[in-house]
Amino acid sequence: MKPRLLVPALAVLGLAAAGLGSTTPLVAASAERAGADAKLELWAPAKLEAYGEGGRVYTPLGLRVVAPVSDVEIWSHRASYDAPITSEVRTPTGTTPLPAGTLTDFSGLDGFVVVDVRRPGSAEPVVHRKLDACLNSTGERIQPTAKPTSPYPRYCPFNPYTIGSVMGVQQGWASSIFESTGLRPLPLEAGRYTVESRISRKYWPAFGLTEATATTVTRLHVVDGCPDCGRAGDQPVPAETHHGKAPGPRPTRASSGRVTGPVPDLRSLPAFGIGLNAKHTTLRFSATVWNGGNSPLVIDGFRRRDAEVMDAYQYFFDTDGNQTGYEQVGTMEFHHANHNHWHFEDFARYDLLDADRNYVARSRKQSFCLANTDAVDYTVPDADWQPDNTDLATACGDEGALSIREVLSAGSGDTYAQYRAGQAFKVGDLPNGVYYIRVEGNPERNLTESDTTNNVADRRIRLGGRGDQRWVKVTPVGDIDEPDLF
Repeated sequence: MKPRLLVPALAVLGLAAAGLGSTTPLVAASAERAGADAKLELWAPAKLEAYGEGGRVYTPLGLRVVAPVSDVEIWSHRASYDAPITSEVRTPTGTTPLPAGTLTDFSGLDGFVVVDVRRPGSAEPVVHRKLDACLNSTGERIQPTAKPTSPYPRYCPFNPYTIGSVMGVQQGWASSIFESTGLRPLPLEAGRYTVESRISRKYWPAFGLTEATATTVTRLHVVDGCPDCGRAGDQPVPAETHHGKAPGPRPTRASSGRVTGPVPDLRSLPAFGIGLNAKHTTLRFSATVWNGGNSPLVIDGFRRRDAEVMDAYQYFFDTDGNQTGYEQVGTMEFHHANHNHWHFEDFARYDLLDADRNYVARSRKQSFCLANTDAVDYTVPDADWQPDNTDLATACGDEGALSIREVLSAGSGDTYAQYRAGQAFKVGDLPNGVYYIRVEGNPERNLTESDTTNNVADRRIRLGGRGDQRWVKVTPVGDIDEPDLF
């Protein structure tokens, strides 16, 4: 998706809720109240009405963080899967480290907000929660002089093997802190409540917070029933384009010479989400290949006449985005069955190896429709924080397409989950013992990249048992807390 011009609705809502004059932008009032050292301020509406059903209320409480005086960025990275994640706050005036343990994964700041819900006049909370928070969202411009679009990512990474992330709030903008992570329902009956929300005190020094800027109070009115619930789902949702730009014309001559500028760098993450099917005969897994280089991987396909085959070309660009050359790198083919879209044939390969790393089996999944499904490391140089193609909504073109562009942006990865066709090895007849699932990017080395020594990732597993008692155990990688999908 490309950055959108956002209507500054929060400015209007914020002024009314805060009781400020209509000529005083919210962020200006925040900066004056917070002082020159302020980096962030917590904001929520003074009044809020929410619908409940069965004693549960779904509401994000309107909570936002505002950047009143400058851009605020949180850069996080881990040196290895054995190392903890370290984080720091960056502003134009300097860098401040965040406390150890700020992030246990890359989904958000741990325990960033504390919420207490009380009945009016009572000191005892009926709900007390400490909540993790992602500061990335589509965002809202809250003053007329703020920049028209935000450069920061719109969500926080969720892949267990993410390496680095960036969260950011632009000056004069607000970020809805639960937009991408969601908020569990509040166990509240119909009635009136007071909600006190505050940023945890351990974050105050790094973000220049005070009692006034770290705390908000909202009068919440819970009403039974939801008269408009379900109506939004009645309308079809328009599909977003999968490829950000249309391909150029088919090349008619050789490229202009050797590649000398930026190029991508394909790297593989360890296979994850590993388990056996219901019959215990097939080993399934998920896999990610990502781009850690300083340039996007751009593959354009051009259809041959009267054939469901496209000739594929890799294109190269300088640091200003100008095209500098291209090379033919293989083909794209139209896949029917449950895909029904165009796949590039030479992007990745999955192999099952024995304990001595000898070949045992190859996954049927050997072609791919590239998409920036996962933010793997947005701290690499020239990472694209807002890649265009982030899902398979349009599935890389229809059967009648004459050309296709597939892109893997710097910092992003393409993940194929274990439920996808071909993401499996047949293991019913294999002896018990140690095996490795190998994920390899650019297996035929047709693609030009800066480094091919990091293309392979092996994941150690052990098969045991017999028949319907067959089992698989997966060797952990570092201190990664991998979700149990089974």
